Amino acid sequence: MIERLVSGFILSALIGGLGYWRKALSASGVVGAILVGTVIFGLGGWVWGLLLITFFVTSSWLSHYQQAAKERIADKFAKGSRRDLGQTLANGGLGALLATAYALEPDPLFFAAFVGVMATTTADTWATELGVLSRVPPRLITTGQEVAAGTSGGITRLGMWASVAGALLIGAVATALTQAASLLKGSGWQVNAVAYTLLAVTGGVTGSLFDSLLGATVQGIYFCDYCEKQTERRIHRCGQPTRLVRGWDWLNNDLVNLAASAIGGLTAALLAWLVWR
Repeated sequence: MIERLVSGFILSALIGGLGYWRKALSASGVVGAILVGTVIFGLGGWVWGLLLITFFVTSSWLSHYQQAAKERIADKFAKGSRRDLGQTLANGGLGALLATAYALEPDPLFFAAFVGVMATTTADTWATELGVLSRVPPRLITTGQEVAAGTSGGITRLGMWASVAGALLIGAVATALTQAASLLKGSGWQVNAVAYTLLAVTGGVTGSLFDSLLGATVQGIYFCDYCEKQTERRIHRCGQPTRLVRGWDWLNNDLVNLAASAIGGLTAALLAWLVWR
């Protein structure tokens, strides 16, 4: 296990350094990526680690996709395109805990939950990064009211399809990797692995929608009186302090992402329990 942790640390450090160079991670984000990656690779194994890489690579690329077009609404979001420590822990921290639990008790339900967590983070990121480019204004998930692009809790058809696609990718990769691992061990074709696509899509989309629900109801949303704009930031990009206009002041975007990941992972694990047992 020590060798796997060391290998996980080296690989995570390389990926973190590449992410920093490509401006996908901040300095603190590199630290978070190394912590999360070391645990997931070291305790979960290469299948777990490659799923994490799938999320990171695709989401980082989409964060920079049509970045100029996204700049007009960048001040609405709590953070920029470079993930920091809080974001990496929110996206991968729960996965690291599941990898730890799996190392102590190798129950396949832990991996099913991990698939749901990774599917949720991927689905939510894809929905945000592509949904904001929709030509059709988003509608609030709770009331259907038309809102401005980038508004927390707003969803679009493009964003929904992107969410499904992101979760589907995680499911497909999980299925391919688990089958490959099984064949390498000489265990033959594993029927259970086919269910990972179903688990990922169900868990990922559920978690992503829960993220939007929290964003529309209880996430802390602020208003900059100087710029007359709504934002997720306590201090606006203009440098002026903002005031809370709805939601809970302590519930920021990182905590919303963490809660959504938990719901996605729990949904996938419950579905796996029903399907497998």
